[in-house]
Amino acid sequence: MWLFALFVAVPIIEIALFIQVGGLIGLWPTLLIVIVTAILGTTLVRQQGALAMSQLRQSFSELNDPSEPLAHGAMILLSGALLLTPGFFTDTVGFLLLIPGFRSFVLKELRKRIQVQSFVMGQQSMHQTRDPFTGDPRGGRGDGPDVIDGEFEEIDPESRKNRGPSGWTRH
Repeated sequence: MWLFALFVAVPIIEIALFIQVGGLIGLWPTLLIVIVTAILGTTLVRQQGALAMSQLRQSFSELNDPSEPLAHGAMILLSGALLLTPGFFTDTVGFLLLIPGFRSFVLKELRKRIQVQSFVMGQQSMHQTRDPFTGDPRGGRGDGPDVIDGEFEEIDPESRKNRGPSGWTRH
């Protein structure tokens, strides 16, 4: 129900603001403001998005919890959509979401309302599993019969160039 109210309220707020601002400064300055905020917002979203992506890559490379950089990236994406939507109210919310401190505040408030049940990174599992061959309990660290032992020989690519087909396929 609140989503329906939001979809009704936002356009009404935008129309009211357009009428007020247009009546105060005129049609062309109002349209110019809308166009300038869209261009400025696109530039800022691109910069903030690149920063969020680098923070996300860093959290993955350091094996840290990526939920905060992902949340910041999602808010930046939402900010871009709001800034491209013509209107003063949506532009205000969009620009607010580009401020890292405001995003951190929103994330803190969301964390109060959302409870994470479990978190798994990669193929690791935090619950107890059983060895499929012996039935013995083992931790979900991937140790056990999942390991395949093998040998390899490195072949120099230059020596392979003029030797023809590998022999694995027949013509």
